[in-house]
Amino acid sequence: MRIGLALPAMLDGLDRRGVLEWARRIEADGYSTIGFGERISYRNLEMFSVLSAAAAVTEAVDIAASVVVLPMHSEVWVAKQMATIDVLSGGRAVLGVGVGGRSEDYEALDRPVAQRWDRLDAQVARLRRLWAGEPPVPGHAPLGPPPLHRIPIISAGVGPRSLARSARWADGINGFELDPTPAALAGGVDRVRSAWTAAGREDPPFLMTSWWFALGAQPLPQLRGYARHYLGVFGPALADALAESATAAGPDAVRAGVEAAAAAGYDEIQLVPTVTDLAQLDELTEVLSDYL
Repeated sequence: MRIGLALPAMLDGLDRRGVLEWARRIEADGYSTIGFGERISYRNLEMFSVLSAAAAVTEAVDIAASVVVLPMHSEVWVAKQMATIDVLSGGRAVLGVGVGGRSEDYEALDRPVAQRWDRLDAQVARLRRLWAGEPPVPGHAPLGPPPLHRIPIISAGVGPRSLARSARWADGINGFELDPTPAALAGGVDRVRSAWTAAGREDPPFLMTSWWFALGAQPLPQLRGYARHYLGVFGPALADALAESATAAGPDAVRAGVEAAAAAGYDEIQLVPTVTDLAQLDELTEVLSDYL
């Protein structure tokens, strides 16, 4: 099982030095993927810019947009951005897509929230055609640059209806767990495989999941404080309730979640830091050294 690591994307204080140091260290420590997510009305850095920086200072680790809220954007722009990252990385780009859950990000970009799943389905199909050389406008030149490899498209849709739709076009599914228990992780695998079977897919899905983790001296307050801030858009009551269900705090809990994901049959997990302190990357690497 591959273990990827997100950059501490949603935290204050992730500056140029932090981005480059985290990217270099993630690769040097043996992780499979550098991920970075997208929000607009939030404190984070812009995703494509950060992924380009990570691509420029690494040689082997995958560079994953995890995830692009595709219906907020023009698929032509995303196709060009991801093809550029693929070129800059030497063919290591991975595209995660989803519809998001925050209407304020759509509003900030003046994009409609309605029918976003229908738009996503159509956009993914067009992305593939654009990368294959279809001109963005009839009679115009094809979009460039061409990607160096077939960029995997991983869906973040994990509900029953979104899984059924994603199974028609995705290369895999990337879920998210607040509490990565063996039962929750195994259930996620079963649901994805069932959706693939129902869609008549013969190729197996790439199975991914992710969760927030915390180490250091006070891991549980760190984890839940981060979760409350990140989920604050849903209101304090719901943010508190969700934060209290986050459990991957401390080396034993982190290790247990990884072991449960491996036993469930995941191809890759992506762990998400809750601080910018590289000391927690040191601790994580030590905890998971036999997996790296």
